[in-house]
This record gives sequence, C-alpha cells and structure tokens, in this order.
Amino acid sequence: MKKSIICTAIGLLTLSFASTSIAQTMTKEAYKVAKTVTANDYKAAKADCKLLKGNAEDVCIAEAKGKENVALAELARMNMPSQKTRYDVRMATAQAIYSVANELCDEQAGNAKDVCIKKAKAARVSATADAKTELAIVDASRAYNTSTTAERDQASKKVAEVRADGAADKRTAEYKVAIEKCDALAGAVKDQCVADAKTRFAK
Repeated sequence: MKKSIICTAIGLLTLSFASTSIAQTMTKEAYKVAKTVTANDYKAAKADCKLLKGNAEDVCIAEAKGKENVALAELARMNMPSQKTRYDVRMATAQAIYSVANELCDEQAGNAKDVCIKKAKAARVSATADAKTELAIVDASRAYNTSTTAERDQASKKVAEVRADGAADKRTAEYKVAIEKCDALAGAVKDQCVADAKTRFAK
C-alpha cells in the first residue's frame, strides 16, 4: 500500500511540475482551451474507472479528480502567476494525495485501516502547514524590501506565529497516529503506549 501511495504522490507532483516550464505564456484563449482539455481528460479518466470494481474504482476516481484539481490550480497559476496561486497548487496537490491515500486505506480493516487514515491526514496537515509557512515567508520578504521597521517586525512576528501553529498542528496529527496505534493493544501494554505517546507529544 505504501508503494501505491508514493507512486500516486509522485505522479501528481510530476503533473504539477510538468506545466512549470510554460508558466506566464498563456493567452486567454489558451487558458480557456486548456481548462476544457483538463475537464475532458477527467471525464475520460472517470469513464475508464468505471471498468474497475470496488475499492479499485474508488481509488481510480480519487486519482482522476486529484489530477484534475491539480491541473486546474496549475493553469490558474500560469494564467495569473503569484505566490497565492503557487500556494493553491501546493494545497491542491496535498489534498489530491490525501484523497487517494484515504481511499487506499479502505483496502485494510480494523485498527490498521484507522492508523492508515490518521497517517494520511497527518501528511495533509504537514503539507498544509509547510505551504502556509512558505506563503508567510514570501510576504515577510516583500515587507523587508518595501515597508517600515514596524511593519517588518510585524511580518517577522507573523512568520513566527505561522511556524508555531504549523508545528503544533503537525504534533497533534502525529499524536493522533500514535494513539490510534495504541488501540491495537490491550491492558497494561496499551496504557503504557498511551502514556508514552502523551509524553512524547507533550499532551
């Protein structure tokens, strides 16, 4: 399962980076055509997924939708290049990878499935935190070049806050994974597992 998740992630990230070389060269007409092509590609991929059964179909559809969302975000970035649209591409990619990983978890059962879902959520939380931090850093860099000392100090404070919030979110997500793993245990062993997780993540 891990291999499948990794391969899917690489595929989605490759899709995102593949368009970078033609950034800032799209006309309005090209943008419109590209959106239509992307929508048609999704419809065709979804139709192909219907040939599959059960969870394989669900994974296929999640992957097709994820690719469409990443492609649309990338097109928006090419049409109006900015740090915000770059951020949107990262968020679309993180969500796409999560959606596929979450569907892949359905191949498991019981505690293994619960742990898998928590791990998928933790990966999304981590990617989201990193994207937000990058956005704040870029904003701060602009402030250092164009703003007053007070405004620069405020920008630095904002970066520190975003970093701290992101780190806290990551710890909480990782803690949930650790606690979920403890549910597979029983008695004193489970109690010790929970205690260790609380200590490790300061909960």
